[in-house]
Amino acid sequence: MSKALEAEKRTGFKRSDMRELRESGRVPAVVYGKKADGIPVHVDAKDLQRHVQRGGADIFSLNVKGGSASQVMIKDVQRLNGRIIHADFIQIDKNTPIRATIAVDYQGEAKGSKEGGIFQIQANELEVEALPNDLPQSLEIDVTHLEIGDKLTAADIKLDDNVKLISSEEEILASVVLPQLEEEPEATDEEAEVAPERVGDEEKTEE
Repeated sequence: MSKALEAEKRTGFKRSDMRELRESGRVPAVVYGKKADGIPVHVDAKDLQRHVQRGGADIFSLNVKGGSASQVMIKDVQRLNGRIIHADFIQIDKNTPIRATIAVDYQGEAKGSKEGGIFQIQANELEVEALPNDLPQSLEIDVTHLEIGDKLTAADIKLDDNVKLISSEEEILASVVLPQLEEEPEATDEEAEVAPERVGDEEKTEE
């Protein structure tokens, strides 16, 4: 489990209050759950960013100053120009399955890539469901066997028995394709009608 995130309750809700928080290095947030009906808080921006980088299955303790601590996950973040400006947390019950978006980690180099093909990634994450403590941090899959023309789907991901795939099994994750060849530009109709000029075929005139 990740390091705890410290939070403080919010008291101001005007736009100017939100701006002041962000300028001081804080991020406005809301905590949802059975024991929290939309509690407004604010957290340190750098500490929050560390948890965001760990991915969708990151479970940690949110310690609210003057209140109680609870196990949470990041439900959603809002960004502006790459900067996190708001976050939603959801409280976790360790005995209740939850859904989370997990990053796919492609391992190795595809065989087809070594033969001149191009390895293309169509999806970087999948949605799964499991008990909080059973959620994987990432989904690793070996791609070294993929040849030119092969496709990798969500069904090819091997999950533990206690983890259920929510995304469609038919969702294409990656493929190996041939590089596209540049085609010669076709002649226009006008160019096709013009007969090639032959040297020496000058029109003869009467003497």
